[in-house]
Amino acid sequence: MVSERKSMDYRNKLILAPMVRVGTLPFRLLSSRYGADIVYTEELIDWKLLKTTRKINDILGTVDFVDETDGTIVFRTCAEERQKVVLQMGTASAERALQVGKLVENDVAAIDINMGCPKEFSVKGGMGIALLNNAENAKKILKTLVDGLTIPVTCKIRIFPDIERTISLVKEFEAIGISAIAVHGRTRQERPQHKVHADMIRKVAENLDIPVIANGGSNQIKTYDDIFKFKENSGTSSVMVARAAQWNPSIFQNGPLMPLDDVIKELLKLSIEFDNSPSNTKYCVQMMLRELQETPRGKKFLECQTLEEICDIWELGRYCREKQLEYQERGSASRRNVIPGKLLQKQNEDEPAAKKIKFDDDVIERNVAFFRTHYEDVRDLPKSVLHAHAVRNFKPIPVYRTQQQDRLFRTVVEFGKKKYSSLYWEKNKRFAEQGAALVCILNLGLIDEDVLIKKGSILQ
Repeated sequence: MVSERKSMDYRNKLILAPMVRVGTLPFRLLSSRYGADIVYTEELIDWKLLKTTRKINDILGTVDFVDETDGTIVFRTCAEERQKVVLQMGTASAERALQVGKLVENDVAAIDINMGCPKEFSVKGGMGIALLNNAENAKKILKTLVDGLTIPVTCKIRIFPDIERTISLVKEFEAIGISAIAVHGRTRQERPQHKVHADMIRKVAENLDIPVIANGGSNQIKTYDDIFKFKENSGTSSVMVARAAQWNPSIFQNGPLMPLDDVIKELLKLSIEFDNSPSNTKYCVQMMLRELQETPRGKKFLECQTLEEICDIWELGRYCREKQLEYQERGSASRRNVIPGKLLQKQNEDEPAAKKIKFDDDVIERNVAFFRTHYEDVRDLPKSVLHAHAVRNFKPIPVYRTQQQDRLFRTVVEFGKKKYSSLYWEKNKRFAEQGAALVCILNLGLIDEDVLIKKGSILQ
């Protein structure tokens, strides 16, 4: 047995449940700041974590587990959540699970094994709820981790239709030495629209000495007080909140829910500060907006493709751009969708090769970024304006030349025997061409520089 095992108190806790694509660092931190005592990551698959290398990110103040094959950050954490974050693992192998546990045990508070996910991907791989039908393997995984790690080990399950079968299995898990167990009060076939079986969770709790965490009550949880009503009905030590937290993480705060706009702004600030993936940030905001996506502002939000564009809607665009430039000037290989080339002349082996490409010396370059949300009419797009100007003045049509590297693009447009380019590497060719055209029409006086500064397209 491992000596000097670290402990974690699972009693009387409010817990953020593991949720796919939601349980990333910004959302976990936001939930924690609103009052969540424990925060779970989204389910992370063992083999994906085993492809990563642990790296200290001094610029962001994080620990990153990076897939070296493509640069993907599989898991990012920081000191603020060190005593609260539980890494939930998807696994069907005790050996792989232990390898992952050893990889992360100094950076997380506990490890949880997902035995409740009913999705086809997990089940076909022998993970998730498939483990409940393969009790010997489930017990082997738990025992291997309990015996091999210094941090607490837990699991999250769904109930069987036969409550006695559920109780029998969880007693075996308890005997192995796990620290707590989360029980989603639905069967494998049931979904959120089905009523949660709080009475069956209660029966599990009555038969175990370790803490039992109730999960599945989001349909009943509209306020902070509702969390405790669900806890009382389930007879458990603690409550794990999923969708109700996803909709508004201030549910963990003792008092009324915070206005959604305020919550979204806080999430965006954290996403900026911890360089979160724009697509992940967008997904989390979508989960909060729900039916508000159909409003004019919601539809504008859905068109956003970069973090800057999203932040512009909530009046955080300038902060976003300034913060990202700050990180880049300090040498961070940011996951920003546009990368300012000249501001990143300092090269090191960790920087994308895209930053090292040089264009012709005679190219007129400006620190100007193209943001699609600034243009409601396609006739106002920089390429459209430049093309119309060429036609009106009987000049040759602009010629665009684009380079691609590391999935980023930068374009030079040649017009009137001169060449123009934005300093920014864009995430697609279309945006790169628009950025080059924007520099051109700015230099030709076809657009007011003050307008671009006000929009945040020109960074000072």
